[in-house]
Amino acid sequence: MTMMPRRSWLTRNVLAIGLASLFSDISHEMATTVLPAFLALEIRATPLALGAIEGIADGLASFFKLIGGWLTDRMGRRKPVAVSGYVVTTVATASFALAGSWPVILLGRALAWMARGWRTPARNALLADTVSRDAYGHAFGFERAMDTIGALVAPILALSLLNAGASYRHIFALALIPGTLAALAIALFVSEAKRSPQPPRTLFAEVRHLPRPFFLFLLIAGVFGLGQFAPTLLVLRATELTGRPEMAMALYVLFNGTQAASAYALGTLAHRVGSLNVLGASYLGFALVAIGFAYAEANTPLLLLLFALAGLAIGGIEAMEPTVSAELLPASARGTGFGALGAANGVGDLLSSLLVGALWSAYGPEVGFGFAALMNGVSLLLLWLWRGQLLSPVQEVTLSQPRSSERPR
Repeated sequence: MTMMPRRSWLTRNVLAIGLASLFSDISHEMATTVLPAFLALEIRATPLALGAIEGIADGLASFFKLIGGWLTDRMGRRKPVAVSGYVVTTVATASFALAGSWPVILLGRALAWMARGWRTPARNALLADTVSRDAYGHAFGFERAMDTIGALVAPILALSLLNAGASYRHIFALALIPGTLAALAIALFVSEAKRSPQPPRTLFAEVRHLPRPFFLFLLIAGVFGLGQFAPTLLVLRATELTGRPEMAMALYVLFNGTQAASAYALGTLAHRVGSLNVLGASYLGFALVAIGFAYAEANTPLLLLLFALAGLAIGGIEAMEPTVSAELLPASARGTGFGALGAANGVGDLLSSLLVGALWSAYGPEVGFGFAALMNGVSLLLLWLWRGQLLSPVQEVTLSQPRSSERPR
């Protein structure tokens, strides 16, 4: 019989962090839902301006994940870094309500995404610090599920407010409410164990001292990221195939719903069958989605299946990548490690969408999505080849001097 976690995983900390993710996603996704229309209709910005806003913001978020992870290990504190990130994200997003030109939106979006970047490793480290090792899958799956539920609620809430007579600027201002609740959830209800600050060391020196098995995993996740294109490309492909944008948006809702439902379920399954097995199955699922969209036709049942499988795969990936990372990282280096993972994922997301989109435009969807499937397949091969090294015991170290004690896997 499979043993359950030695103590309950749904602690006050886990619940508070999950609620913070829920409220924060509602806040910034409310703004994201109406931002393109606001830019087009009120600011009169071009599509190039929107692309610049999103591209610069995503790039800064990736870099600041690394900065935030290093800072939280260097300080020996997680909570102040996380709370400050939630506060700055909320205020910067609400500042859209005062914007009169697209460069102001760019400034606010960049600041908000920088803060999202630096808070994420601290939040993940808090989550890993608060539960036992055999409950990582439960905790990270729960947090990802709460985040995705926020992404489901936010567009519905934003559209409801518009139908009730609210303006775009009203919605940006109202995003302050859930964003503030997110910051308060961490500030008031998350307790942090005292930890000693790490000795002075530069960011890149601390990255170099991360365990070798984690570097191998980072390479696997990075290769997979080169084929993990943005879900908006799935929506575009469905629109192209069906000629019905409303159908494509309905399929996107299915994608988000499946992702929300699968994140926790697969996190729980990882406790029984192993996080690497669940991650490998999720990578395989996304590869099948890429192949399916390369050759799909205007077949509604097939599109339903592909969008559901995409949501299932992404739910597993987003829950399992931090779970595997937590298993491979000593507690003293978790912030830096989560930051490195976030940076690698961010760069991969940016490059994959650009590459898949460019190959699709130049040579057709078969080549674009085929490239994605190829990268997914290579990552699966690497995961299989290096599985033994990824299952090695984790050595608990300080970043100044190794110790001989090991934590059993």
